[in-house]
Amino acid sequence: MAEALARALVRVRGMQGDEARSRVMETLLNVRGVVRVAPGDSERFSVEYDPTETTVMDLIRALRRIGFLAGME
Repeated sequence: MAEALARALVRVRGMQGDEARSRVMETLLNVRGVVRVAPGDSERFSVEYDPTETTVMDLIRALRRIGFLAGME
């Protein structure tokens, strides 16, 4: 693992309800290198990850694959 984890604030559009939030969290946690996902207010998630294993674009692509619009805050 890298000496220091990176943190990104990811905004996810199109979520409706707890099921969608759970699906987003599960998807992010399954991205290689992600160690923690914390929901923020409304559409935001704080993601801690190992930058030697993944990138912010990997996080965004994973969410787009399951039908959500995502971007960095």
